[in-house]
Amino acid sequence: MQPIKPEKKQFENYQMVLSADCVVFGFDAGDLKVLLIQANEIPFVGQWSLVGDLIDPKEDIDEAANRILKDLTGLSKVYLEQVHTFGKIDRHPNDRVVSIAYYALVKIEDCVFDKASQKRNASWHSIKKIKTLAFDHNEILDHCYLQLKNQIQRYPIGLELLPPQFTLTELQALYEAILGEVLDTRNFRKKILSTNLFVDTGLLQKGVAHRPAKLFKINQEKYFKNGG
Repeated sequence: MQPIKPEKKQFENYQMVLSADCVVFGFDAGDLKVLLIQANEIPFVGQWSLVGDLIDPKEDIDEAANRILKDLTGLSKVYLEQVHTFGKIDRHPNDRVVSIAYYALVKIEDCVFDKASQKRNASWHSIKKIKTLAFDHNEILDHCYLQLKNQIQRYPIGLELLPPQFTLTELQALYEAILGEVLDTRNFRKKILSTNLFVDTGLLQKGVAHRPAKLFKINQEKYFKNGG
């Protein structure tokens, strides 16, 4: 019997690269927003896209995602969650690129765009008005948005989008913006306050035309125990 010869490796010269794409969520004036930049690769030049970059072979994947966010927004130590891997053969026009998708929660007012970010026209867009994005970024956005919706109903991660002190009205507006539905105010407040995640600061809003509302802050110890 002739010995079986090993088959020639079909992918001997095959190359594949990894990238990290981030859906960066922010919250402003009752509106959930996403940070977008303009693509600079043919055939998507000038088209809006998510924030992303290739992963260096010497980089950890999470390290790369944090680097991408830091380079674009100037922020570090933000809430970042890995969501899904996208690897369709034709998802990139020039290379075989597999992308690890993340979503991040940042405070819009804390972002600082450098010259490179400004060159790519980095800007915030209402999630309700986003249309066709470059590459398969609409699919990535949909996955990450669904993950955020699911997570906020189990963990208080949405608080990452609020200022240190906020009203219950602002908190409800945040939940409504993320979930895409109107919530009953009485039931919402009863449920939220029963979690003991919020502390009454004893302070009131300033500079408002209406009756000033109470300001609350996060109970940090309980927040981190609940997945914050």
